[in-house]
Amino acid sequence: MSGIYIHIPFCKQACHYCDFHFSTSMKKKEDMVQALAKEIQLRKEELENEVVETIYFGGGTPSILQIADLSFLIDEVYKHYNVVHNPEITLEANPDDLTTNLSFRGTRNLLEAYRMIGINRLSIGIQSFFEEDLKLMNRAHNASEALECLQVAIQYFDNITADLIYGIPGLTHEKWLQNIQTLLDLGIPHISSYALTVEPKTALATLVKNGKIPTPDDGIAHEQFLMLVDLLEKNGFVHYELSNFGKEGYFSKNNSAYWLGKKYIGIGPSAHSYDGTNRSWNVANNSLYMKAIAENTVPKEVETLSTTDRYNEYVMTGLRTIWGVSLERIENEFGSIYLDYLLQNASTHLQEEKLELVNNILKTTRKGKFFCDGIASDLFFINLD
Repeated sequence: MSGIYIHIPFCKQACHYCDFHFSTSMKKKEDMVQALAKEIQLRKEELENEVVETIYFGGGTPSILQIADLSFLIDEVYKHYNVVHNPEITLEANPDDLTTNLSFRGTRNLLEAYRMIGINRLSIGIQSFFEEDLKLMNRAHNASEALECLQVAIQYFDNITADLIYGIPGLTHEKWLQNIQTLLDLGIPHISSYALTVEPKTALATLVKNGKIPTPDDGIAHEQFLMLVDLLEKNGFVHYELSNFGKEGYFSKNNSAYWLGKKYIGIGPSAHSYDGTNRSWNVANNSLYMKAIAENTVPKEVETLSTTDRYNEYVMTGLRTIWGVSLERIENEFGSIYLDYLLQNASTHLQEEKLELVNNILKTTRKGKFFCDGIASDLFFINLD
């Protein structure tokens, strides 16, 4: 099984914390849709022996596109790839797009129209239900739209995930619990949650540097992460990946494929792909991307992964998930030298109870989850081959 990710590189405005590739100019939107469709066709041979299980519209803000654009791109995938019956088709959406465009052609609801063209999963960027948080992050929606879009969405979609951000300056523990509880009260079956991080070259980095916004407090973020884990697990969610929580049957098939090392292709500027041996990424420039596609060339760079690269990636992704790192796979796929190195460097974390070894699977404990990226870096093998 494999997946197709389609990057829609447009947003109404720039969130202060975002370092993804996008443009706030919509002048070339229709040209971009045609270019995306052409790349879908150009790359069909890469998955000719695979069955496509997931189609994921990410961004940027995919909900900016018209129904006809989304339907056209989905049809192009079906036209050129072997798609499984009833694939998971996810649309990332902003609350303001869902609330301001609820009526579609007068009588049909926009959300119903999404469903009719095959979209069966919504990923909604809520981030917070409090106005002051949304303004600090420069989100395009307001607090009432955050709530309203979910109240409407649950009438049309069963499979919904919502994003929340913790560690926001000024976000008290009480407000954080209210954000989580609001999603629980609505019956949202999947929640993705991330700490607010200050990425280089973002507006947030400039605001923090100039003292306009306080530096996010790592200690508070850690406390809010633990509160999140506790409350969601008590309500029947499985913490199946560091930032992702789902009820049984609602794990993201698209994202799980990434973590489990399955093949996927990324369509659009800045999109990444993986074929089991190589990673590649398209140019992060809309004009250069469209020019190359018009010349029947995919503007991408390719990196062939070494044994060490593949080991490091498996350790990193494995420790983030409930599936952990299989010692048997490490030995069989990478060799005993990697296994010995892994166990040696894991020993301190095992003693500190940040890692545990159960049935030959190395996993992060509840205590270690928040620190799993740092733990993984301690286990990385450098310059072995």
